Amino acid sequence: MRATVDMIYQASDLATRRREFINAARDGRAHLRDTDGTELVALRAGELEVLDGLAFWSGQHRRLERLLRDVEAPNVEQLGDLAWLRVFDRDDLVAFVEELYECLIAATADRNLAVLLEAVDAWRATAQQLEDPLRRSVLLARHDPSDFVDAGRP
Repeated sequence: MRATVDMIYQASDLATRRREFINAARDGRAHLRDTDGTELVALRAGELEVLDGLAFWSGQHRRLERLLRDVEAPNVEQLGDLAWLRVFDRDDLVAFVEELYECLIAATADRNLAVLLEAVDAWRATAQQLEDPLRRSVLLARHDPSDFVDAGRP
């Protein structure tokens, strides 16, 4: 993270130094002070998307972490837009919170949401499978190795 700003462009600079301003935005961030004193920042759309995603999932992580500290088994209303997690037991929810935290750290370091979104998508896919009673019984049942046999080639 940058602690200081090297250059703050003025609104009038956009007429004569627009290419320099755009290049600064491409290289990271370009700061602009409007005529009324409002400070604006231009940056790559992908970087803004990463920042928005990190902010969203950090908030979700913190909310779910607090919820699990205060409630044994959160209900759908308490889970809110994470209601798809309702199919998981408490141990699974704790595991989700822990994995989400690790993914937030990795995504922040990578400046890329891929690892975070991949993990959330995997949890969501598992939740969808657990909604079906038959699939749930298969996924959560105990299996004995003798239940399985080698299949011959057709």
